Amino acid sequence: MVALIQFLFLVLHYLIQAVIWSIFAYVIITWLVSFDVINMRNRMANQVVRFLERINRPLLRPVSRIIPTLGGLDLSPMIVIIVLMAADRVLLPALGDWLISLVV
Repeated sequence: MVALIQFLFLVLHYLIQAVIWSIFAYVIITWLVSFDVINMRNRMANQVVRFLERINRPLLRPVSRIIPTLGGLDLSPMIVIIVLMAADRVLLPALGDWLISLVV
């Protein structure tokens, strides 16, 4: 049972890491689009941008509503990344240890 709990928390860790990397990719690609480095008329580029937008917008929108943009700079990706990293490094290990202590 302990191995199953450890496996589930390892999967959660990698899912959180994937979301963090997805946010990084979204931020970088939106910068490239806004500076006209990426042409949105390109079908492949358009699909990649829309895919990243559909994945990340639901995560970033609640934070964007609370914290306004500062001089055109949206801080919501940074805040979401900090919260996800804190959850990954503090909450998941504590919760995992607690669950393991219940089983053992």
